[in-house]
Amino acid sequence: QVQLVESGGGLVQPGGSLRLSCAASGFTLDYYGIGWFRQAPGKEREGISCISSGDGNTYYADSVKGRFTISRDNAKNTVYLQMNSLKPEDTAVYYCAAVSKRLLLFRLCVTISESEYEYWGQGTQVTVSS
Repeated sequence: QVQLVESGGGLVQPGGSLRLSCAASGFTLDYYGIGWFRQAPGKEREGISCISSGDGNTYYADSVKGRFTISRDNAKNTVYLQMNSLKPEDTAVYYCAAVSKRLLLFRLCVTISESEYEYWGQGTQVTVSS
């Protein structure tokens, strides 16, 4: 069964850290770029970070740049999102999604639209509150 499973969410105080994991099963992440998205209550889903396959090119939205780090461990078939200096406005459900490397041959991952992502996880809740 092909799926992505996010984990690592939870409740954290402002200024704290969390590391989200996105584990793939049923397919090999080596051949996919991964994007992290989030959706806060009453807001549209937004892309916050992505990492390409192969060269590992990364992208961060301005709202998380300098605080979040995306990385991948192909041996573990997992992508991570290290989130530091968390703020209340980071509260959201976080999703990871996979896009075929075929679409990334001549494109940066930041140019990939949500509809082009092939697999999506179920989401993990992150709540930043004192």
